Amino acid sequence: MANTSARILYKPFGLAGSVGAGLVAGIVFKQVWKRVADAEDAPEANDRRHSWTEVLLAAAIQGAIFAAVKAAVDRAGAGAFERLTGEWPGEE
Repeated sequence: MANTSARILYKPFGLAGSVGAGLVAGIVFKQVWKRVADAEDAPEANDRRHSWTEVLLAAAIQGAIFAAVKAAVDRAGAGAFERLTGEWPGEE
């Protein structure tokens, strides 16, 4: 299979993985935030009751968790795709 075909074939797998990663990251963040802030939900950016520090800290933690989970899911998905097809989806 040509690399272009592998990339095209991988797109639906990558999209499904991204959706799944977002869901998992949201669950993980919610649990982390409960422990870090002793609060059920993270502050919204436009909520006056929370300080800049708290809002930015929540956003930074959420972003880091999302990026790490997405990278792990993308990497695992690419590896599974390679085992199934013999092609790594990102190589040219």
